[in-house]
Amino acid sequence: MQTLVTLAVACLLACAPALSASAAGPETLSSIRVTGAATVTANPDRARVDVGVVTQAPQSQTAVSQNARTFNAVMAALRRAFGPGADIKALTYSLNPDYQYHASGSSPTIIGYTATNVVRVTIDDLARIGEVIDTATQAGANRVPSIQFVLRDEESVRTQALREAALKAKAESEALAASLGLKVNRILMVEEGGPEAVPVREVAFARSNQSASAPTAIEPGAIDVNANVTLTVEVSAR
Repeated sequence: MQTLVTLAVACLLACAPALSASAAGPETLSSIRVTGAATVTANPDRARVDVGVVTQAPQSQTAVSQNARTFNAVMAALRRAFGPGADIKALTYSLNPDYQYHASGSSPTIIGYTATNVVRVTIDDLARIGEVIDTATQAGANRVPSIQFVLRDEESVRTQALREAALKAKAESEALAASLGLKVNRILMVEEGGPEAVPVREVAFARSNQSASAPTAIEPGAIDVNANVTLTVEVSAR
């Protein structure tokens, strides 16, 4: 945990109930600013698997039709394998010209077109991630742009990280005050600096890198959720 500490002194004008404003005297207010950081690690329980179909052809319509035919086969295979209620959604689609560039510096020439269609499969049974990839690639998919592991209930982990960061900041402020011969009277300000979830990883590869006979194996790691809380506390002499 990294702790950032600054000591600030300001003047506060206060009036006692029995005194008028003109009779009130200044009261010195001292404060300490402390930042507490915490990291909560959790195992992912959801995966987003992106699989795609990329086709190239001299004519744009040929690239489009070939891509649509293969992509429809991939979608059908995924729905057969995971059921009609599976979370399977088209993610991105693009059609781009392929250029040949000339050493002479003249305008590039279009030599063909590339159509790309990507579908995202969201799955909670992480043991079936390999099945998603294998089903899609066997049906004609030729790209797996990414696999991302996430948490279904990320909010509870975020709350835990914030709570731990706040407790650390409070303990640090009390320890610092004691080391200076001071005591903490009250919290003046609370600032939140997170939390931030750090994804496990994103996996990018082409199916051609995998053995055709062996099932694809993907092992998830852990997700770190980071948070930091800054407290400004009033201190005074013991």
